Amino acid sequence: MKKQRPVNLDLSTMKFPPSARASILHRVTGVAMFFALLFVIWAWATSLTSAENFAFVQEVMNGVIGKIIAIGTLSAFSYHIIGGLRHLVMDMGHWEELNSGNLSANIAIGLWVVITIVIGVALW
Repeated sequence: MKKQRPVNLDLSTMKFPPSARASILHRVTGVAMFFALLFVIWAWATSLTSAENFAFVQEVMNGVIGKIIAIGTLSAFSYHIIGGLRHLVMDMGHWEELNSGNLSANIAIGLWVVITIVIGVALW
C-alpha cells in the first residue's frame, strides 16, 4: 500500500526562475535593512553623546567591520530600491509576461551586482 503523506521539498536541488530569485532577494534585502538599521541607530545615538564617542564611532566605521557593514547596508538598500522600482513597473502592467519578467529580473540582479562593486570600491 502506498503511503499518502506530505513530502518535504528538497530546496537544494530546485532551480528557481530569475523572477523568483529577484522576488526572494527583494524580501531578504528588506529584512537585512531592518537589522542594519539597528547598527545605524546605535552609531548615530552613540556619536551624538560626546566627542569621545563620536571618535569611537568614526574609528569603528573606518575599520574593517564598519566598512563591511556599510557596504552590506548600502548593497541591501540599492537592491531593495531596484527591486521596488521593478515591482512598480510591473504594477503598471509592464514586464508581466514570462520572458520579459525574467529578463527584467536578470537586469535588476546584474545592475545590483555592478552597483555593489562600485559601492565596495568607493568605500574601501
